Amino acid sequence: MAFSFKIEKKLQNALGRAGVLETPHGVIHTPAFVVVGTKATVKALSPEQVKDLGAEVVLGNTYHLYLQPGDERIQKAGGLGKFMNWHGPTMTDSGGFQVFSLGEAFGTNVTKIASEKDVSCEPDSNGGAHCKLARIDEDGVTFTSHIDGSEHHFTPERSIEIQHNIGADIIFAFDECTSPHASYEYQKEAMERTHRWATRSLMRHKRARGLMRTSRGLTRNKQALFGIVQGGRFKDLREESAQVIGNMEFTRTDGSRGGFDGFGIGGSFDKEDMYSVVGWVNKILPEEKPRHLLGIGEPMDLFGGIENGTDLFDCVAPTRMGRNGSIYTENGRINILNARFADDFASIEENCGCYTCKNYTKAYIAHLFRAKEMFASTLASIHNLYFIVNLVKRIRQSILDDIFFQFKEEFLRKYYGKDK
Repeated sequence: MAFSFKIEKKLQNALGRAGVLETPHGVIHTPAFVVVGTKATVKALSPEQVKDLGAEVVLGNTYHLYLQPGDERIQKAGGLGKFMNWHGPTMTDSGGFQVFSLGEAFGTNVTKIASEKDVSCEPDSNGGAHCKLARIDEDGVTFTSHIDGSEHHFTPERSIEIQHNIGADIIFAFDECTSPHASYEYQKEAMERTHRWATRSLMRHKRARGLMRTSRGLTRNKQALFGIVQGGRFKDLREESAQVIGNMEFTRTDGSRGGFDGFGIGGSFDKEDMYSVVGWVNKILPEEKPRHLLGIGEPMDLFGGIENGTDLFDCVAPTRMGRNGSIYTENGRINILNARFADDFASIEENCGCYTCKNYTKAYIAHLFRAKEMFASTLASIHNLYFIVNLVKRIRQSILDDIFFQFKEEFLRKYYGKDK
């Protein structure tokens, strides 16, 4: 199966749409939530459990898989899907966000969505940027492994080579993710560097568009490459980046022109302007290609992203919060460790179809967390992923049924306790 994207229905007076994304390993019905399997595993869950909760696609982390077990070992195993026993579509990020995590975000509270002032990473006297465990320059990024302290160097070309070895259906161009509080001057510099890295990523991917080596010998490379839009919270930079990345092309061997197969919207955001940023970008990016909002998964943000033209989302929040006892419900999140749940022998949600709610009570799950049993993380993560994956499926259906705005208003009022 070749890579293709078809829009089935569009929202009236908005950018949102429902579509079908075909990959060599299966179909993704968009909008869709991409389950994060950072190290070739969705934490605390088996691939069968991930499939049973409704997920269609899993994302692995290029940085972590490169360090452990190594991209060449994954290639020998037959690629990411075969290695982790996941038979559906797969994606890998570029490693750019890890540059941010090891660099200007290292040791701070700033993540994908920031709410408080942070000291940004600024250029140094050598034309690069010295950022804690990572140093960025024109060639790429030099970083220190969080595992053993060894030094490594990623370039756009190396990121693409690693992702080719990992073998996911959808891969991303190498980019520089910046803090939402970085200055305009540094955001512009990082955006322009991301554009140059995008060209290098595209050219390296182009050279592998023909044959690539796998565990079964030479085979045709069918991976799709997404370019990443940067520019921080600044409208002119985001629009410029969308224009440049959206129109970036190369000449194929047959003389035809080709560019990115889809697009990622990268960087970190201030909460209050995230939807505006997504809208600025998606008004410019080619409508016929899919868009992925990287690292976003809060329910309100899913509605805002979809309304503004986003097709795919990924986020570690459902499993990370689940492992800490924070659980999604239709009426907002609950902390299962609260005393009131110790003798609550009802399921997390009465009408939830997940394995956890069909078989276990809040009292039992609360007991597992207090007893520090590993099964607690499994049950909470199953429910949280089921909730988010199927919320996006419900949003998709609301687009098809022409009731998106009604569904959005009703859900958010119930979830947050007021209109948002």
